[in-house]
Amino acid sequence: MPTTTALRCTRLSGDLSGVSLEALDARAPGPGEVAVSMRAAALNFPDLLMTRGGYQHRPELPYTIGMEGAGVVEAVGEGVTEWSLGDAVCVSDKTGAIARRAVVPAHALSPVPPGWDWASAAGWQVGALTAYVALVVRGALRAGETLLVHGATGGMGAAAVQLGAALGATVIATGTREDWLERLRPLGATHRLSSRGDFAAQVKALTGGRGADVIFDPVGGDVFDRSTKCIAFGGRLLVVGFAAGRIPSVAANHVLIKSYSVVGVRAGEWTRQRPAEAPTIRAEIARLAAEGVFRPLVGATFPLERAKEALAALERREAPGKIVVELGG
Repeated sequence: MPTTTALRCTRLSGDLSGVSLEALDARAPGPGEVAVSMRAAALNFPDLLMTRGGYQHRPELPYTIGMEGAGVVEAVGEGVTEWSLGDAVCVSDKTGAIARRAVVPAHALSPVPPGWDWASAAGWQVGALTAYVALVVRGALRAGETLLVHGATGGMGAAAVQLGAALGATVIATGTREDWLERLRPLGATHRLSSRGDFAAQVKALTGGRGADVIFDPVGGDVFDRSTKCIAFGGRLLVVGFAAGRIPSVAANHVLIKSYSVVGVRAGEWTRQRPAEAPTIRAEIARLAAEGVFRPLVGATFPLERAKEALAALERREAPGKIVVELGG
């Protein structure tokens, strides 16, 4: 039987000691499945959290790491009619992408947008889905409103900047490094602020004292606490994640006084819990990608042999946007 190489998590740990490259049997796709010769895979913060048991989804051990990637269809299982050998596809699933060959459900695939390279094709779907569910479905962002995006130099944050600008909002982006923030200017970030400074006062000043109508927060911790000081009356504070590590709490009396909403966003779970909405959402983000709204900011690439190093680089936040593992081909 042919083999493949994959980045595997065999035990949970806080230092990636349970992560290593392994050779696996390359199984044939079953009914409803597709085998993909992977060309690239992109890392997301949940990939790191899952190796520690610190994410909502806890895959059974051992498993192959990686939520998204891109490659070429090399085999299809029984009942699969929408994909053919040689199709260039993007892969988005809970796990399994960081492998030279991945077997995934047919519904986890979408076409590579025309003209995209493998690194870009590998790393746009998680960010685009999160941004769309957050800003359109849950946040109801409207043209003319002010959107504050935290963690804007990360993969999800950059996607939120792009979509917010496309929707006609004035986008204020925050991050920890000025040089990385400058890379968001052409993506639609009108204003760029350091999250280490007093961004709440700056947001109030930029909005004439009103504050941000919608706040996209994948950071949590102190950033969330300070966001409550610069949210507009009737605004929407979108809870996307807790990259800072601390899960914050909110004072209900403050929510009452300013009449703002604290809205949870689990984009992947939203489409799983509401499957009737999933095709429309996927079609919309595919349309937006084809129109040029979504294009991931790729900050670093690693070969498969250094995929564990890539995870460590993600943990240390050593690159803006997406970190991509190149898988050859």
